[in-house]
Amino acid sequence: MLYRPFGRLGWDVSAIGLGTWNIGDQWGKVEPATAWATVRAAYEHGINLIDTAESYGVINGLSEMRLGQALAGIRHNLYLVSKIGHWGERTGQGVPKTTVDMIRLCGHAILGRLRTDWVDAILCHDANLQDPTIFLEGFEALKKEGCLRAYGISTNDLEALKRFNVNGACSIVEIDYSLLNRQPEEALLPYCREQGIAVLVRGPLHRGLLAGKYAPGATFADSVRGAWHDGGKQQAQLDRDLDTVERLKAHFAAGPEMVSAALRYVISHPAAPVAIPGAKSPEQAIMNAAAGDRGLSFGEWEGLAKLLQ
Repeated sequence: MLYRPFGRLGWDVSAIGLGTWNIGDQWGKVEPATAWATVRAAYEHGINLIDTAESYGVINGLSEMRLGQALAGIRHNLYLVSKIGHWGERTGQGVPKTTVDMIRLCGHAILGRLRTDWVDAILCHDANLQDPTIFLEGFEALKKEGCLRAYGISTNDLEALKRFNVNGACSIVEIDYSLLNRQPEEALLPYCREQGIAVLVRGPLHRGLLAGKYAPGATFADSVRGAWHDGGKQQAQLDRDLDTVERLKAHFAAGPEMVSAALRYVISHPAAPVAIPGAKSPEQAIMNAAAGDRGLSFGEWEGLAKLLQ
């Protein structure tokens, strides 16, 4: 596994992390023992950064709770990142983020679900935040209490990131970036590199499409990807993405080879992103971790990009 400094924070993080949205039953049922084994397999194969969020899981918070159970005895060797912003929205019971104390309350709840005394980073989960003041002051309050080390935002909106980064406050941004979504290369990633903002990449396998297991016409029943079939633009984009995957499969075998190519593309950008693919089994976590043993040369990276032109 490659390890490198995480933006200006300087943390020595693995190039591949673990996203835990998948272990909370929103992507299909995962047994508690399997969730535990998935987290431990990631750790045992060199992953030292794990991403989650207060809203992940059915019920809300289930991903954090399962992650917290799996951290027993190893939490001090890991960097934990969570997010505040969407608690209860799926069930119509959203928590208003209107005061500093509400941000503090959500932060303390995260600590409880993760069974830890501190979180390395918490991100604002509101990607289109117009006024970040409450979050910034809330995160600063949590830092002063000693239970938070750094903070940032999850967004692909460069202007939202700039608003959050007032006076250099933003240490981390989480973005959607993959071979099927290279838009961040235009302005977002260069800005992060210029500012020294650490980059986490959600969706580096584009919700599993870049594993190469799905052919055009594939349908999805889970509550996350099932939304692609609501018709209109989402279905049309899915069809285009699956066609692109077929082009990639002419060069890479489906499964580990294609997963490695997709993840290595992401982590090899000059901004040094950390990819956080999800996993629903130990086998998937191990396959993802294996991609972090090396990056791509510039020629390899550029050649892979050209395959999609």
